[in-house]
Amino acid sequence: MTAQLGGTVTPADGLTLTRVGYGAMQLAGPHVFGPPRDRDRAVAVLRAVVEAGITHIDTADFYGPVVVNELIRQALHPYPEGLHLVTKVGARRGADGSWIVSRHPEDLKAQVYDNLRNLGVDTLDVVNLRLGDMDTPNEDSVADQFGALAGLRERGLIRHLGLSTASAAQLDEARAIAPVVTVQNLYNLADRRDDALLERTAAENIAYVPYFPLGGFTPLQSGTLAEVAARLGASPQQVALAWLLRRSPNIVLIPGTSSPAHLRENTAAADLVLPDDALAELNGIAG
Repeated sequence: MTAQLGGTVTPADGLTLTRVGYGAMQLAGPHVFGPPRDRDRAVAVLRAVVEAGITHIDTADFYGPVVVNELIRQALHPYPEGLHLVTKVGARRGADGSWIVSRHPEDLKAQVYDNLRNLGVDTLDVVNLRLGDMDTPNEDSVADQFGALAGLRERGLIRHLGLSTASAAQLDEARAIAPVVTVQNLYNLADRRDDALLERTAAENIAYVPYFPLGGFTPLQSGTLAEVAARLGASPQQVALAWLLRRSPNIVLIPGTSSPAHLRENTAAADLVLPDDALAELNGIAG
């Protein structure tokens, strides 16, 4: 293992995740559509993820679509013991690469079978139900959709369930149907609208997985972040990831990259110590 990876989070029996995980979305082609520019490098990155000791790979069959799951299977199957593949359902891709909401209970079931087949497994470790828009939750009922996934869990096709882009009310509704082990929402150094839900998940032993931890399609830009990073001899990206690990013990990161060098940089963020003065400056970024 090349780094301590920030320790682990255990939100459920049989599910222990390294706090620095890996998001596989960037392994697909431009705009998360089509094959990668360099398939051999994509396979090498996935193998480097496992070699680094990471036990949490985040994926979805709509990345590519299918491309990323097939890459994961090519690179890592048969999967090492302790590696958890966490996938999402609730969307499909159009022929033009568009993102299409697809949450009818029967189609969610079909998406689960797609993930099972393309990853080459009999049971999915964690399935997150994707809700809301790209980065904003709504307040729609999730009973029928989450209930459909809970039925597949009872049949042994899914071990654990989670939510993505979810509100507090949707978490309540889902937990009344089946246990929720992960919440995957937008959260980073500059966007902390989800503070209250983060605190709640920590209290309830639910892993909180911030997507776009580095700002997403608009990377984090902050003079304060750059100044702190320069003082610490680290990159701004490393400081932003280290801040998230410090923010709450239930946070599990899934920074994505298609570069082995960037993967090493991301994992090294777990060993970055943020002095109290630096932490105070960073805390002030979001106002």
